[in-house]
Amino acid sequence: MPSWFDLMTLDISGPEDEAGIKKATETVHQLIADEEKNGIPTERIMLGGFSQGGALALYSALMFTKPLAGVIAFSCWLPLNKQFPEAAVGNLDIPVLQCHGDIDPVVPYKFGQLTSDVLKKVMKNLEFKTYKGMMHSSCEEEMQDAKRFIEKNLPPL
Repeated sequence: MPSWFDLMTLDISGPEDEAGIKKATETVHQLIADEEKNGIPTERIMLGGFSQGGALALYSALMFTKPLAGVIAFSCWLPLNKQFPEAAVGNLDIPVLQCHGDIDPVVPYKFGQLTSDVLKKVMKNLEFKTYKGMMHSSCEEEMQDAKRFIEKNLPPL
């Protein structure tokens, strides 16, 4: 299955592909650098993703030292969570919208809650939203919340 890094298990305490996570993070950071070379300031770049992509967006933002506009993380977890909050090197002040369905069978809701608990120890502007009855998917309410988040944190020039 195409992925950013290997998933060895979906157990929150199981082994993780640290080398793969860090390599994928380098790829995200290079994408940001490419946009910056094209004249887009990092403060106008927002990261986001669903499931593994959301996990990578969170991790990449925390490991990026230049300011970003924010992160939207759908139905995900924080990779290498045992290394946090100490491992965070950047973007602790950026806004984060973390969204999760309360009956997600793939990335359990508890993973989202635990991620939120860890991030709130170091991040000042994190909002964790729960969507009742939503599985590992999306819903209109979540998309509207994401739209409002983008409009608020990345206004038109």
